[in-house]
Amino acid sequence: MKKNIVNTVNAPSPIGPYSQAVRAGDWLFVSGQICIDPKTGQLNNATIHLETTQVMDNLIAILTEAGASVENIVKTTIFLSDMNLFSEVNEVYGSYFSADFPARETVAVKGLPKNVNVEISVIAIVSKP
Repeated sequence: MKKNIVNTVNAPSPIGPYSQAVRAGDWLFVSGQICIDPKTGQLNNATIHLETTQVMDNLIAILTEAGASVENIVKTTIFLSDMNLFSEVNEVYGSYFSADFPARETVAVKGLPKNVNVEISVIAIVSKP
């Protein structure tokens, strides 16, 4: 099975040696996204609501480039700088789904890239070639 790199200008460029996403067969593995606004290259983190919204918008841009949407997500991993942010992040995250929520884990970590508060990665199924 060949892997294909997915890249879009509608999400931030990687800040290290990784791809925005990799497709292998019908599986799409989207790298963790943080709140970088792809238009400005700046962090959109004035509030945890804005930060989480930017992260989700970045994920959607990558999913869209791969021919998928949030309905195709089967698994998410949420990394938080502080578990006290859980309810606010969860509220924004949950607003992007209508039903059939993906599997998920949420963990607090000591630090995240660029000292942000939230990073989310996803795994999705994509059947479109």
